[in-house]
Amino acid sequence: MTRLGVGLIGCGVMGRSLAKQLITLDQARLAGVADVNAEAANRAAEELGGVPAFDSAEALITQPDVDAVMIASPGFLHRPLTELAAAHGRHVFVEKPMATNEADCDAMIAAMEGAGKLLMVGQVLRFHPYPSLMIEAAQRGDLGELWGMNVTRIGGGFGGIWKQDWRNSRDTSGGVLMEVNAHEVDFMRQVCGRVVRVYAEAGHYDDTPIDYPDLNYVSLRFENGAVGLLHSSQVCGLGESSGMVQGSEGTMHYSSHLGEGGELRWKRRTGELTIHRAREMEIEVPVRKELRLYVEAIQQGLPSPIPGSEGRENVRVALAAYASAEKGAPVSL
Repeated sequence: MTRLGVGLIGCGVMGRSLAKQLITLDQARLAGVADVNAEAANRAAEELGGVPAFDSAEALITQPDVDAVMIASPGFLHRPLTELAAAHGRHVFVEKPMATNEADCDAMIAAMEGAGKLLMVGQVLRFHPYPSLMIEAAQRGDLGELWGMNVTRIGGGFGGIWKQDWRNSRDTSGGVLMEVNAHEVDFMRQVCGRVVRVYAEAGHYDDTPIDYPDLNYVSLRFENGAVGLLHSSQVCGLGESSGMVQGSEGTMHYSSHLGEGGELRWKRRTGELTIHRAREMEIEVPVRKELRLYVEAIQQGLPSPIPGSEGRENVRVALAAYASAEKGAPVSL
């Protein structure tokens, strides 16, 4: 099978991470990189083996050996870049959040459907060790009737290499509930199903120049009757990533930073306890896995592993949480 030519748009930290995993795939090759910052594009091109570098997305997309692209730009640029790729008949992998509003999500889905090309959203947390085990257990029915789920992802905010001016605005980044917690919202939806009501208490407590809450407690009601709680913070001196799901057949709980350490404990109502430790598990690198699935879906004519409708729903839940916090009342979906 011919190797898929994939271009990278956006040569920041996440973009380079994607490209480093793509080049490990036998089925694909990195056809070039693009960034409006020519220095960043040239630096990434050299780091990634001397691939061609471009200072515009259009220059990359129009290359004849580019079959597909990975978009790792700020969220507010995802729509125009996806529409550009669709206009030139390219498949698209777009990082989360899919966009920063529902209208952009809808336009991206329509553009890709109109072009007859595949659109995949990068919800990589699904492929991390502990979340993936919990999703699989819930979807197999191992947990029985799902009753409740809580997820915590807290830390000190965007610093160092992650500090960017566009992250100060909800319009350009989506705020923390999209820029970061698109992962956790997606995870909770994969375990518990469709969200039907959102209630949030949130506020901006730090002196950072952002226009969205930096501390959020988001309560979710799922269609199946389960309840959920997302604790999101950028103002916490102690970082934590943990989660628990409770069901009629038992409880699963993990503690770690995105499943790279710690352990997952699975306590059945029969009394049996199973412990999983990521360091003892043989798993594919999560970013590599999502890109492999993207490439394989294109080459084999399969449905998108994570279609635009999934990314849109995560944006929708986050927007409902912002609206709920602003008006002090639940929002029904």
